Amino acid sequence: MQAAMLQFIEDRQIRKNAPLFRTGDTVRVNWKIKEGEKERVQAFEGIVIRKTKGGARATFTVRKMSFGVGVERIFPLHSPRYETIDILARGDVARGRLFYLRGLRGKASKVDSLEDREDEAPAAAAAPK
Repeated sequence: MQAAMLQFIEDRQIRKNAPLFRTGDTVRVNWKIKEGEKERVQAFEGIVIRKTKGGARATFTVRKMSFGVGVERIFPLHSPRYETIDILARGDVARGRLFYLRGLRGKASKVDSLEDREDEAPAAAAAPK
């Protein structure tokens, strides 16, 4: 009985318009910031390095470089505090967690995008041998 009530409450909290994105994608999260009595929207743009499951408690972690310092932020996926999540680029990664990006610098920390991979495949197939 208790689990059913908990499930009912959690189902009401889930956002219906949450976008579908994966680990490795570059996203821009437009987060609502409250300063005093005013409320404004601040963008946080970076690579999704982790995505957790958990229904209404699902979260995702976004990492960006800001003035040479790596900044990570954990966002609740179904929170009413964000306005939109814009997917800027699809990443081509083979892992669910990209914590290895923390130790990389410069070009080594870039994630291949799916568009780049798709452009390379037909060119490689069409090249004469």
